[in-house]
Amino acid sequence: MILADAVSPIAVEAGRLPENILYFARALRDAGMRLGPASVVDAVEAVKASGLGDRDDLYWTLHCVFVTRKEDHPVYDEAFRLFWRSRDLVDKMIAMFSPAANPTAEPEKPKAGQSRVAEALFQKEDKEQVRERPEIEIDASFSMSAKEVLRKKDFAQMSADEFAAARLEIERLRLPVDQVITRRFKPSPKGRIIDPRAILRKSMATGGDLILPQYRERRTVQPPLVVLADISGSMSQYSRIFLHFLHALMDKRKRVHTFLFGTRLTNVSRALRAKDPDEALDDVSDQVVDWEGGTRIGETLATFNRQWGRRVLGQGAVVLLITDGLERAQDEVDLGQLEKEIDRLHKSCRRLIWLNPLLRFEGFEPRAAGVRTILPHVDDFRAIHSLDSLSDLCAALGK
Repeated sequence: MILADAVSPIAVEAGRLPENILYFARALRDAGMRLGPASVVDAVEAVKASGLGDRDDLYWTLHCVFVTRKEDHPVYDEAFRLFWRSRDLVDKMIAMFSPAANPTAEPEKPKAGQSRVAEALFQKEDKEQVRERPEIEIDASFSMSAKEVLRKKDFAQMSADEFAAARLEIERLRLPVDQVITRRFKPSPKGRIIDPRAILRKSMATGGDLILPQYRERRTVQPPLVVLADISGSMSQYSRIFLHFLHALMDKRKRVHTFLFGTRLTNVSRALRAKDPDEALDDVSDQVVDWEGGTRIGETLATFNRQWGRRVLGQGAVVLLITDGLERAQDEVDLGQLEKEIDRLHKSCRRLIWLNPLLRFEGFEPRAAGVRTILPHVDDFRAIHSLDSLSDLCAALGK
C-alpha cells in the first residue's frame, strides 16, 4: 500500500484509499486493538475532511480515530509502518545490502507489538499456503486434543507457535479473590461490634435526644503478592514465559511486586505495569543487566530483606520464589547466609511458596546444597513448567 504525495477529498472517494483503510483496520483488529465498523467509517470521513498532504497527515488522522488507549500506540505505529510502505523501500533495501553498509552496526531492536502486527498482516498468506497441502484423515477418537497436549507440555519443549498459544492461555487465567482480615474496622449495618464513636457522631445531629446503635466489623483487604524470579542461565528456558505470567498477574491484581535476580536484585514492578505485554518486556530487558548469568540466591535475598522487606511484606503478604535452587556458591559461609536469609523471609510473610521447574521430573531429589537449604523454610513446594501447573498455582493462591 503506497501513499501518494497529496490526496484530495475527491481522490479519496474515487481511489482505493477507503478500501486500504478498511484492510488496515482489519489488521489492527487482528493485532489486538478494539475496532469496529463505525471506526472504519469515521476514519474514511476524517481522511475526506482533512485533505491529506503527506504521509504524516494520514498517520495522525488515522491515529486520532483508531488509537483510544495508550497501550495501542506501539501496535498502531508498527502496523502503519508495515502497511503504508514508502516509495523508497526498495532503495533502502538495496542500500542495506550494498557493500557500503556498515557490517559492524548493531541490529535494530524489535519494537513493541512487532510480532503481533506481523502475524496479523501475513497470517492470511500462511493460511492459504496451509490449505494447499493434501488433507490426511486420522482417527483421533481416543487421543488427547491439541489444547490438552498444550496444557501439559513443558515450556522448554514448546515451539514458537505453541509458545504464542501458551501466552494467550496465560492471559485468560483467572486469579481467585484472596482476602485477609485486618485489625482495622469499617462501618457495617449488620456487624456485631458496637461502634461508640459512630454512636456519638450520630447523636450530635439530634442534640443527644436520640441515640441509635451503630455497628462495625473487621476490614478485609487483598494481601500483597511478592514475586522473586530467577533469571539465571539454568532458568533461561522458562524466564520469558514466566514474565508473561507475571505481567498477567499485575494486570489482574493490584498489589503485586516483582523482583528478578541472578547475580543481583532488580525491581521490575513498574515496568511490568505497562498494558502492552511486548512494551512491558522491552522495559524489563532494558533494566535487567544479568540475564542468563550466575545465581547468588543468598546475596539477593539479603538485599531484598534489607532494602524491600519492610516496604512490601505487610498485611499478610504471599511470596512466590521462582528458582531451581541451584546456588553457585557451595561453601558453608554462603550456605549459612542463604539459610539465614530464607528463614528471615519465611518469618516476614504469611506464606512462602517455592516454584521449581525441576520438580516436573518424577525422580527429583533435593541433592543440591541450595535446594536442601531452602526446602525446610517454605510452606508449599510446587512444580511450574506447564499451563496446568500455572492453573494449579492460581487455585492454590486462593486457599
